[in-house]
Amino acid sequence: MNIRRYIFPEPRVLSRGFKWLLATTLFLSINAGVSWAAQPEPDEHKTDLVVYKVAQCGCCTEWIDQLEHSGLSVDVVEVFETDSLRSRLGVPRQLASCHTAVAGDYWIEGHVPIDLVRQLLEEQPEDIRGIAVPGMPAGSPGMESPAPVEYDVLSVDHNGNVEVFATRMGKAIRQD
Repeated sequence: MNIRRYIFPEPRVLSRGFKWLLATTLFLSINAGVSWAAQPEPDEHKTDLVVYKVAQCGCCTEWIDQLEHSGLSVDVVEVFETDSLRSRLGVPRQLASCHTAVAGDYWIEGHVPIDLVRQLLEEQPEDIRGIAVPGMPAGSPGMESPAPVEYDVLSVDHNGNVEVFATRMGKAIRQD
């Protein structure tokens, strides 16, 4: 009887599918951890906002382009998802949209009009944690539409109370 065989069994060969599953799981876990750990904090002398978005989101890119065109400095961090960031920042779930920005001590959720982003940065109200445009209303910045709608921009205070910060009519685009 070979005792060595029972103490040190021969290695089993892993199937190709299992190796792929293991490698993919490991990659996604590391990617999520690295992107979370590597999230830059805005530098008040260099960057006005840090925007967190998934790579495939075109409307987020449009919103970012409008921010930059208005003269704001923006860093973009592509992440696998934004739910965990919103949770960490205290963005109420019902206000979620497709991207989240951080500007100093404030968060900005979704397609907030650029002038209101500037107002938040300039006035720096002490009673507000962040502002949001929930969902993706037609006609909001980055979501221009031939059928724009009126939508509310909401503010959230330090106690979690939500109020209307401003109401806007979406911008129409021509359909040729």
